[in-house]
Amino acid sequence: GKKNNQDTKSLQIGSKRKTLYCGIHLKRCDCLSFVQSHTNNKMKKTLLVFLVIFLQNIWAESELDALIDGLHQDAHEGNFQTYFERYTSDAVFLGTDKTERWSIEEFKAYAEPAFADGHGWTYEVVERNWEGDDQTRWFDEILFNEKLGHCRGTGVVEWVEGEWKIAHYALTMLVPNAIAAEVGSQTIEADKL
Repeated sequence: GKKNNQDTKSLQIGSKRKTLYCGIHLKRCDCLSFVQSHTNNKMKKTLLVFLVIFLQNIWAESELDALIDGLHQDAHEGNFQTYFERYTSDAVFLGTDKTERWSIEEFKAYAEPAFADGHGWTYEVVERNWEGDDQTRWFDEILFNEKLGHCRGTGVVEWVEGEWKIAHYALTMLVPNAIAAEVGSQTIEADKL
């Protein structure tokens, strides 16, 4: 059939020119066999290394998402022990109030009554972004809570003794710009009390 120019990508390797068609109207796009037949061994090894790194990052991100998703699920279900097992022994938690900068032991003391009835607190994940590599990663996420509305969680995770652990987590409330001055004024007044 007819091929659209938008569906065509050209690849120049050495003196050979091949055109790959990867459009929606085509039945086959065999890019891997093209690369295998038109690259030397050094390039194949380089491509393999990049592929391995890419797959490791996908695997790590999946494992990291499971860690943070599990944290929120444990909080929702009031699973005190498994919630806190997700943190490093020297983790820091920052809550929404300016006085809430807690060591993990201080945070446990705060959370224990909330978790006692088996319900903790509930934040639904709207989106999450990961950065970093190797044994330290950091993230930001937008959450939704029925009482506080949209919030942002940010954190740092570390690879510790064969598993990912949360070393730092900060929870902040998101304030729409349209009401930021009003909320700021209320905060200033509350600080005076």
